Amino acid sequence: MSDPLVRIRGLRKSFGATRVLDGIDLDIARGEAVVVIGPSGSGKTTLLRCINVLETYDDGSIQVDGVEVGYAGPPGPRRRPRSESDLARIRADIGMVFQLFNLFPHLTALENVMLGLVKVRGLPNAEAKARAEHWLERVGLSEKLRSLPGQLSGGQQQRVGIARAVAMEPKVLLLDEITSALDPELVGEVLATVRQLASDGMTMVVVTHEMTFARDVGSRVVFMDAARVVADGTPQDVLVDPRHERLRAFLARIEMKRP
Repeated sequence: MSDPLVRIRGLRKSFGATRVLDGIDLDIARGEAVVVIGPSGSGKTTLLRCINVLETYDDGSIQVDGVEVGYAGPPGPRRRPRSESDLARIRADIGMVFQLFNLFPHLTALENVMLGLVKVRGLPNAEAKARAEHWLERVGLSEKLRSLPGQLSGGQQQRVGIARAVAMEPKVLLLDEITSALDPELVGEVLATVRQLASDGMTMVVVTHEMTFARDVGSRVVFMDAARVVADGTPQDVLVDPRHERLRAFLARIEMKRP
């Protein structure tokens, strides 16, 4: 069996006296779509932000493709945080799509997607433009290339954000509650885009409250509660036949939508 693409061991993170991640162990294989669910405050978003080193972690290890993302040197008290140049290089391989779209309002959809390809990947403008056009077409926005974010719906803006992330050809894609800021009628178009990426074999970690999506798309579903991983298994095991009492109580409060 090949090594996991993402390997997390003993991950701990606190904000002041509040422990938000308490000894997380998690492996993610290449091509897996791992869906993380759980109540608000359980540590889901902080987990993603630690993987992408938008938050430093206090203890433990996060490796992406064998590289420790947050620290240099061997594990232990003497390891040192990565330099900003190291972090920029590592983050280029870890795509992230946020709850809010985080698009540059003065740039067109095409320019938003091109920016990282030119500034971070160092692609020539012509190559960056061709790759950006390809991914905007893949997410159904070929007619919106020259639209500013303010001229797009929320669902369209989120799809630009997805195109921007995947155009960088990351090793793993992190998606944090990407439908939470959308009107209900726009949720479907965004989830359809992610569903297609999953079927294409994109390695991804998805934090969501959309249980039907988790059931239909996830290779695995991870349930977090009180800063810990409480359940980790197939969608059938976690969502359909839950064994853990806390998980059953959580699911009982959420209406499973029919496809």
